Amino acid sequence: MPYCHLRVAGSLTREQKEKIAREFTATLERVASKPPEATYVVIEEVPRENWAKGGELLG
Repeated sequence: MPYCHLRVAGSLTREQKEKIAREFTATLERVASKPPEATYVVIEEVPRENWAKGGELLG
């Protein structure tokens, strides 16, 4: 049972999340022969103010 946990800074549209879920699932099926019905994808949207890069907050 593959489990993918993706964290992104900011928010995504429903359409973007659907495409990400499809693409991750298809990649695991193609590369690792994992059945789509066994693949879980979790997309976690984190407020940009809670992310930092190079010592600076993004938001």
